[in-house]
Amino acid sequence: MTVRKILIHPDPRLKKVAEPVTDFDDDLRQLGVDMLETMYDAPGIGLAGPQIGVMKRIFVMDCIKSEDEKPRPMVLINPKVTWTSEEMFTYEEGCLSIPDQYADVDRPAAVKAEWTDLDGHRQSERFEELWATCVQHEIDHLDGKLFIDYLKPLKRQMITRKMQKLKRELARD
Repeated sequence: MTVRKILIHPDPRLKKVAEPVTDFDDDLRQLGVDMLETMYDAPGIGLAGPQIGVMKRIFVMDCIKSEDEKPRPMVLINPKVTWTSEEMFTYEEGCLSIPDQYADVDRPAAVKAEWTDLDGHRQSERFEELWATCVQHEIDHLDGKLFIDYLKPLKRQMITRKMQKLKRELARD
């Protein structure tokens, strides 16, 4: 298991569309393990390939936040949303690539998603509320979109400037 370095916005790789995964091999399984380890270490509830510089359509998530509940780590490969509810859900989103910045984002409250698992088997599930938000947020990453792209331009620019400053500070350390 390896904790990978998470890219910080603005990084051009975060704005690119990820390529479909075609090889379901040991390297992919190791990537899934590394991504889960990186997500838990951060700590976060989701992490997409582009966030660690892997331009493939893969993300991991686990929206279980309570210590009393059993974790539910998931690896979703080549995911797509096949249905969205009309009902909306507002959640204060954050992002491991945009540390310590949060904003309310409105998204469909429920989604149905299809994906391939690490063994190459097709999966499908309906997700609601936080899980639905996470699925949509991570698929956005695979499409080169960040949660701040849903914000008004001024707020987006303010967050981007903070991230540029953070990256300069990190480069000095």
